[in-house]
Amino acid sequence: MNQDPRRQALQASELLLAPEWLLLPDGPYGGPVQGHAVVVAQGRFAAVGPRAELAERHPHLKAVELPQRLLMPGFVDAHHHLTQSFGKALAFGEPSEIFRRIWVPLEGSLDERSLYLSAKLAALEALRGGFTTVCDAGARAERGLEAVAEATRDAGIRCVLGRICNDDGSRHAQVLAEAEAFLAAGTQGLVHPSLAISIPEAATDAMLHAVSKLCGEAGVPFQVHVNEHLASVERSLLARGLRPIEHLHAVGALGPQALLAHATMLAADEWPLLRDSGSAVAYNPVASAWKGNAVAQAALLAALGIRVGLGTDGTRSDGFRLMDAAETAQRLTTALAAGDSACGRGRLWLHMASGGGAAAAGLQRVTGAIEQGLAADFLLLDLDVPELTPSWDLSWELVRLASSAQIESVHVAGRLRLWRGWPVDWDARALLTEVRGIASDRVAKAPIQRVAR
Repeated sequence: MNQDPRRQALQASELLLAPEWLLLPDGPYGGPVQGHAVVVAQGRFAAVGPRAELAERHPHLKAVELPQRLLMPGFVDAHHHLTQSFGKALAFGEPSEIFRRIWVPLEGSLDERSLYLSAKLAALEALRGGFTTVCDAGARAERGLEAVAEATRDAGIRCVLGRICNDDGSRHAQVLAEAEAFLAAGTQGLVHPSLAISIPEAATDAMLHAVSKLCGEAGVPFQVHVNEHLASVERSLLARGLRPIEHLHAVGALGPQALLAHATMLAADEWPLLRDSGSAVAYNPVASAWKGNAVAQAALLAALGIRVGLGTDGTRSDGFRLMDAAETAQRLTTALAAGDSACGRGRLWLHMASGGGAAAAGLQRVTGAIEQGLAADFLLLDLDVPELTPSWDLSWELVRLASSAQIESVHVAGRLRLWRGWPVDWDARALLTEVRGIASDRVAKAPIQRVAR
């Protein structure tokens, strides 16, 4: 069978791409622009600018014409759990604290192979949804770290991988030594190191401080779940006499390295702690809708200068549905009551889904924007669809009307990874077949407790 000529052209090692629209970061040409092009070489954007200018500077490259296409940054998932993909609908209709009743038992039932399959399945879903980077908060299973790293490399997605450093004080020196060794190995291809503690009270105060300090010194994220729902706040008050963010502040664990997942229930005293520490927040609107007590005030966080990225929390990996949920949740919980019809505007949610997520995950110098020198992590989106015809405000339309079905190709580090929803260099159908054969057995053997009716 003859290969699609455009797909074949996109697999060249050096490219001059001429889309009809190009989504640029904030700046003089910020937002969707026409008449621009990009040069991709050695996995990066070697040049970005007016098409005629780039064609003149690179006469050896024949432009790949991309009519009625948008070239945009790949989405960044600022908070994911890649080893939970076998669970999916098990969490539907469940009250909060499902990590105790579903996720910990499920992950504990997975061996090395099923951990790999779960993570690779999640990575495939993420790529299909337009995510070129995922920030994984860490696997609880002993062999999970290596399995997740291998799975994301094989799938072709960029991953910020968290090593969990939970500790009751009995293994302090060993946990820190393992964390230091993990960070010392540095970035391995598409896998970027990070350290994580599941919830503040899952480690001693000394460990919280030490792990956050290690991350700050290494320039990598320190991931932790905070203020997710009422149960988590009350649990912290009972254990430490402080709310989670107050607790992290008290032990010196906040800072530019801190990536706080959720932050949905903030007391008045906690807002300045976030702002003044430079900590970042992963806003997970779908997770809030499915199992939370509140929605993080993401627009206000951003207005205060706090870095905010959008996260799926492993709910569903569709970047366009995530942006829609992010804006809708803000509109229903805060904007309507204030008469705020703009609700951040479309570009705010586009930023949180891409460059904002990269900044929250400590990758702003690596990915998240169509910008010279950054990794060529991008999507080609088909705009020739009824939903976007006619088009009057592409930024808003991407948030409210666009769909992952429009993603023609997904590129990570300059390489074509997916073409029309499927990998070009590995057998996704074989993965699905193997997952179907093993997932039901693993779930059946896990001591999962569900309460949904």
